[in-house]
Amino acid sequence: MSNKEVEIVIVEDSPSDIELLMRVFKKNNMLNNIIFLKDGEEALEFFQKVDGKSSKSRLVLLDLKLPKVGGIEVLKQIKSDEHTKDIPVIALTGSQEDRDLKDSKGAGVSDYITKPLTFNDFAKATAKLGMRWVLLDEG
Repeated sequence: MSNKEVEIVIVEDSPSDIELLMRVFKKNNMLNNIIFLKDGEEALEFFQKVDGKSSKSRLVLLDLKLPKVGGIEVLKQIKSDEHTKDIPVIALTGSQEDRDLKDSKGAGVSDYITKPLTFNDFAKATAKLGMRWVLLDEG
């Protein structure tokens, strides 16, 4: 990881989805700093390290089906912490289960992207959030 601040946090346990995201970002010249976390436990530890100061993260892409600690629980923790509650969280989900969507919406998710992931889905979700800058290098 470079010494620039992390801008996008991706919590995803599927190596194929991570590989796809990296290809999508690279193909579309996304230069944002990205950190990948493989499960809910790692995500909670990462956000707990914020420790009394606001997170520099601009966006979280969060798989709802994670090992160790589920995505909904991670979302609830992010949204209940004073230092991370304003970070937009986009849920990555392989299902359209009403319960998952309802639970994540109730916990404060900003939007959803249904797997399999595409750049267009990502671009639409970030545009909907007014986050076109996520796709740009601000130098």
